[in-house]
Amino acid sequence: MNPGQGIGPVNIGAAARASGVSAKMVRHYEALGLLGAVARTDSGYRQYTPADIHTLRFIKRSRELGFSMAEIAELVGLWHDRERASADVKRIAQRHVGELEQRIAALQDMRRTLQDLLRHCHGDERPECPILDDLSGRHKAR
Repeated sequence: MNPGQGIGPVNIGAAARASGVSAKMVRHYEALGLLGAVARTDSGYRQYTPADIHTLRFIKRSRELGFSMAEIAELVGLWHDRERASADVKRIAQRHVGELEQRIAALQDMRRTLQDLLRHCHGDERPECPILDDLSGRHKAR
């Protein structure tokens, strides 16, 4: 049986394995309040329910899509709110897509600049190097 799929709560190691999130990150997400109140045994060990594991998987997938922790907190809150408006979720996702597009554009600009610098660099035994000149601010490549 898969941990987290059984009837009772599981310890942090089993929750980590079942969710694909490290135990350290499980504790971190709990500290951020993304899991709500996690039950503990009399001796203080955390006990995670299948719902907690499902939330951990939700967080993991959100991180894979590049959402920030603040966005994930909003999304988790909306996910648990059955009275939510899907427009609120869409707004967060649209904002994130816009941020991704800006990052992609910035990366493409960096790539173009580096390709231009590479075209102007002879890459031979001479000491002249347009790449180092550009990095030092002495010379811009054409």
